[in-house]
Amino acid sequence: MASLLPPDALGQPASAPRKIGRLREFLYFAVRDKKIFVSLAIIATLLVVAFVGPMLRDYGPNEYVGPPAQAPSSEYWFGTTTFGQDVFVQFVHGVGATFFVGLLGGGLAALVGMTVGFVAGYRGGYLPNLRRQIEAGLRNHEVMGVVSTNALELGIDIGDLEACIMVGYPGSIASTWQQAGRVGRRAGQSFAILIARSSPMDQFIVEHPDYFFSRSPEHCRVNPDNLLILLHHLKSAAFELPFEKGEHFGKENLEELLDYLDGKGILHRVGDRWHWAAESYPADEISLRSVNPENVVVVDTTETGNHKVIAEVDWDSAFTTVHTDAIYMVESQQFHVSQLDLDGKKAYVRKVDVDYYTDAMTYTHVRVIDNFEKKRHRDAIVEHGEVQVVRKVTGYKKIKFYTLENLGFGDVFLPEKDMHTTSYWFTIPKDLLMRLPWTQAEIIDGLSGLAYSLHHLAAILLMADLHDVDRSIGDKSGEWFVRHGKSARTITASPAGTGAATGDPPSTMVDAFDPTVFIFDAYPGGIGFAELLYEEHQRLLSSARDLIGNCPCLHGCPTCVGPTLEVGQSAKAVARDIVDMIL
Repeated sequence: MASLLPPDALGQPASAPRKIGRLREFLYFAVRDKKIFVSLAIIATLLVVAFVGPMLRDYGPNEYVGPPAQAPSSEYWFGTTTFGQDVFVQFVHGVGATFFVGLLGGGLAALVGMTVGFVAGYRGGYLPNLRRQIEAGLRNHEVMGVVSTNALELGIDIGDLEACIMVGYPGSIASTWQQAGRVGRRAGQSFAILIARSSPMDQFIVEHPDYFFSRSPEHCRVNPDNLLILLHHLKSAAFELPFEKGEHFGKENLEELLDYLDGKGILHRVGDRWHWAAESYPADEISLRSVNPENVVVVDTTETGNHKVIAEVDWDSAFTTVHTDAIYMVESQQFHVSQLDLDGKKAYVRKVDVDYYTDAMTYTHVRVIDNFEKKRHRDAIVEHGEVQVVRKVTGYKKIKFYTLENLGFGDVFLPEKDMHTTSYWFTIPKDLLMRLPWTQAEIIDGLSGLAYSLHHLAAILLMADLHDVDRSIGDKSGEWFVRHGKSARTITASPAGTGAATGDPPSTMVDAFDPTVFIFDAYPGGIGFAELLYEEHQRLLSSARDLIGNCPCLHGCPTCVGPTLEVGQSAKAVARDIVDMIL
């Protein structure tokens, strides 16, 4: 079976000289004079050394111990340089990106000896007035640099930027070209560089630049039959013209959906017609960035009697970024979250000055609702269908700046988030796993490492962003799931036995169960990824075997099965044995 990626280079982290050589493939620019070129080259060199170097090694004691993903996508570089008259943009991607926007914005300004306004942070959570102020500063050169999430990728004129530094592969070819294309729009001359992280996707891109330069940008994926999207379409259509009985709109039962909207007071049925009845404009409820349009406003309570709104956070992100006792950042200013009021959709914060940031710990487990297709591949059962995904934020870690030391833990008491979506999964019988010469704990580590590899490879196969899909390990009933605790991975059960985690300590699994690896769409209702992954199951496993087998690390690293402190010392060997057994 053909591998998803070329087997001779999968998972091989390049040495520093080789990586710099590969980065030349991404260096396309036209400069006006030698001084500017030297200045930009110094910036690039400093960033390569500081960003890429620490990512190529395994994580040691007291370093970043995060959820099963790569370390934060941004570190810090030290040194000074001259920016000349160039205006630059730095895009930050991955875990903790929104937090590091504020941190790096202030840090870069300090390094060049300028005020914070000289280098600004920019992200979607900033209030509109602040974003417009930063955009105006870029256009009139009051702001000479901006550190941003992908919020600056589309939609606005941000002046004559001339240099773009992308910290981490944005996740898709389209996003990469969009971000690089934000510079050189006025003068026609620009400099763009991509600095790879240690994730499998980033390493593959820098090892195989032809994959990037020879492919067309991805197709935009929209599932019009997604119920949430369909309901928004129905409301917008009804606002223009009333629906009549017998009309068709998508594959769903249209009359049932129209009656549902009638019951909510959004439409009003008169005979065989449904008319718009709400006072609001339906398009205002549609978010361009997420399926769920709800958000949480961040209120600064530092000054008694002078509370003010300083930012907003989308509903899903609020659980991990503005939970009680979290550290939140706006324009390089740290805020401590004193209370998250979900009913009022407000997070109350106050200014602080601390030397750490917080990283939420989230448990995810999945319950199968309906399977659409099913097949056997060797001894594994492969399926895809509709699932219920339950997420719960149970705690947070305090991570020290610069050293990434773990300073301690805290508990978070928030309700679960429930999402129905589509998923691809495969189940391995426990009797088969018991034949392997590994303990139950080691098998759990191996499954976690295998899921990590499959997650990243699935994003490459789908030509999608890594955050468009997610992963979990459990059983199809949702009763048992793999829990990543503060020091180890265990198989646990919800006290209620329904797959819904609570704040109570869950019971630990004594007997083995038939483990299931889920790779699911990260959007409510699904967007069509699951069926494709189901069809490419064998190819996906073959690519995972190549990725793990060709990686030169001893016990595991972010390029193959994840950092050893997250997945265990035996994860790589066990994952390799599991793949060999079921492929």
